[in-house]
Amino acid sequence: MNLQNAFEQAVADSKTLSVMPGNDMLLKLYSLYKQATLGDAPADGPANPFDFIGKAKHDSWTNLNGLSAADAMQQYIDTVAQLKKS
Repeated sequence: MNLQNAFEQAVADSKTLSVMPGNDMLLKLYSLYKQATLGDAPADGPANPFDFIGKAKHDSWTNLNGLSAADAMQQYIDTVAQLKKS
């Protein structure tokens, strides 16, 4: 199975986990997914200063700037595999 197919399978698997991950893990999965599919986060985050969820998502994604799509995909795959074990 190539990396793209394994990533797509991990994305599908992440939606059927037996235990819902905590917020920190959800942010990690979100940011890895965005980095893998869109690349680096845009410089400006949410326009609404009170959008705390949007800001947390943007900050988490921004922390991955410079990570290659392939590395982000692999980290996403590995993270979902760990979640499936727990």
